[in-house]
Amino acid sequence: MPPSLEDILLTVWRQTMIEHATSVKMNENIYPVKTTKGRGLKQVDFAFGERSLRGLEQNPATKSRWAAMAREGKNVMQFLENGTYVAVVVDGKIHTYGTLRRKTLS
Repeated sequence: MPPSLEDILLTVWRQTMIEHATSVKMNENIYPVKTTKGRGLKQVDFAFGERSLRGLEQNPATKSRWAAMAREGKNVMQFLENGTYVAVVVDGKIHTYGTLRRKTLS
């Protein structure tokens, strides 16, 4: 059985945030982990089927509840598709936003 999107998000989060890998390995594919220019946040662009996604380390300097968790030392990574936030992983737990739920179900 192929991995679910949630499995892939956890894989990207774990390799990037926990293992501090310089690249994320999924099946036969390798995706480099880069850092953003301004804040030096970890970022990885990857594909899941026909979908192009980005994992982005949460900026702790913002005012969101996710940033507050990052300031507390939790490992927080946001996931975007076409510039829209679709999910967040906090210490191994996934929270999906409405756009991901709708796409997953359809």
